[in-house]
Amino acid sequence: MTAPAWADALVSEVCAEAGVGRPRLTWRRRAGTHSTGVARRHLGLIGVRAGEDPLDQRLTLLHELAHWLAPAPVRRRGVRTQHHGRAFYGVAFDLYRRHGLSDADALRLETAHYPSALGHAVALRIPGALAARSAHRAALRERPRRRWRVLVAEHPIRL
Repeated sequence: MTAPAWADALVSEVCAEAGVGRPRLTWRRRAGTHSTGVARRHLGLIGVRAGEDPLDQRLTLLHELAHWLAPAPVRRRGVRTQHHGRAFYGVAFDLYRRHGLSDADALRLETAHYPSALGHAVALRIPGALAARSAHRAALRERPRRRWRVLVAEHPIRL
């Protein structure tokens, strides 16, 4: 399936503003509300599996474009790179704001996919992020505690 005209236009606009080459955009539909995506720089590709929510489709495409524009994570031997770090979210939240997503919608949708985005949003002083993090932490505290079960073998079993 080809990408919708609005998505193709958005990719062209974002890349032109940033002065970078345009990736090839692949677009597929998926059952369910939420969208997913992937940015593969080495292949020159951004792929989106679009769910039913148009706002989530837009956020997912902008999220993948943020990967396209953000500095590539530096890979060092023995050190894990941070895929969704502060530098990435600086680019992402700027894109969301400049291309029609309110801060509240961006926080709600982004943290539904990546809860760690709340900490970065607070550090970047995104309006509403501190309240959203407080509400998230309060909801975690109110969840019922789980009971742990530990199974202990009573005797050795020979197979």
